[in-house]
Amino acid sequence: MFDRMLRNMPQGARARVENTIDGIGLMMSVRNPQVALDIAPSALRGLVLRQGKMQKHVDMYSAHPVHFDLSYQGDHPEMYDLYRRAVANQWDADQQVDWSIDVDPLNPERPVVGDLVGMDHIQQSLNMRLTPTEQARLKADIGAWVLSQFLHGEQGALYASAQVTESVRWLDGKLYGATQVMDEGRHVETFFRYLDTKLNKLYPVNDNLFVIIDDLMTDSRWDIKFLGMQIMVEGLALGAFSTIYSETREPLLKEALRYIIQDEARHVHYGVLALREHIQSELSAAERREREDWAFEVALLMRNRFLMHEVYEEWFGDRIRRRDWDRMIQTAPGMQQFRKIMFSRLMPNLDYIGLLSDRTKIHYEKAGLMQFASGKNATQLTGEDLLAQNDTISREAARIAS
Repeated sequence: MFDRMLRNMPQGARARVENTIDGIGLMMSVRNPQVALDIAPSALRGLVLRQGKMQKHVDMYSAHPVHFDLSYQGDHPEMYDLYRRAVANQWDADQQVDWSIDVDPLNPERPVVGDLVGMDHIQQSLNMRLTPTEQARLKADIGAWVLSQFLHGEQGALYASAQVTESVRWLDGKLYGATQVMDEGRHVETFFRYLDTKLNKLYPVNDNLFVIIDDLMTDSRWDIKFLGMQIMVEGLALGAFSTIYSETREPLLKEALRYIIQDEARHVHYGVLALREHIQSELSAAERREREDWAFEVALLMRNRFLMHEVYEEWFGDRIRRRDWDRMIQTAPGMQQFRKIMFSRLMPNLDYIGLLSDRTKIHYEKAGLMQFASGKNATQLTGEDLLAQNDTISREAARIAS
């Protein structure tokens, strides 16, 4: 009955109903009551009011303490070493990236993000046929959507890194944080310029991503901002960037990602250095438990971030149900690999900083995420290591394709 009612609705009305159902479903999926309560205001703004879609800008209010250091004692040498490396490796997106390269998002020889979802999988799962022109356009739009979410996430990282630089308690951390603010500004510049001048398309922020960013921006606890942005968002972004770097055959994007991945590896390294000591020696058992629960629920939200509803609404909103689209995305081999690489960058870091307790490991196991916890953490992987791994994957993919 309900399905028949939805099918008979105009597309716009049906989309509003489905958005509301998705929002309720998202909040119902947060099993921990305290985490649900903490996220609720951001969920209201992002999923019900859809402020990320309805306005050109959103004001987010945060009342975090600013830690003004008057001793100037640098007592974290590894963090200071990261700061020196960051200073030495600053790059200029305008000068060091070759923007003269022509980008044709419809060129099958140079796909922007490869066949990430799989055209054959889409057609088989949705029981429809797309013309070669439609397939090329859909691939291009999926690429634009992925890079648009990278852009929105990097803008969130820009503001979060500025807030953390104010509130972090170590001078060496403040020095490094200042370099990250510069890095994130450069990443925003790079992704926006690529989308604006090369792909000529920018998708709005995904609602799940908006909720996470809004929650981090408005939380007054510095370590939650750090945990959410440096470990969760940046850690998953590092995996996502690595996937696209391996898949893309477009030389301009590959060149830009090479620089960005090296920056991001330092950012996550900074996060695990700062949080490991704090979580293991400065938090009470109750506070540590609260962080464990928060990290788990946000990990699930991040896993559900890449459903591409904005692409669905543009392409298939009047033809298929959203749940059929979701099922297709979740079962796409390319997207399963995408999630695997992302979480292989996140889970070892959660373990290293002390947020994978025996209690929470059970929940991660049920969610299918513990399988990614045995890899190297951020202190064991440099940006150069990741690029070498990705270059190997890229060469192997090119060999198989030929």
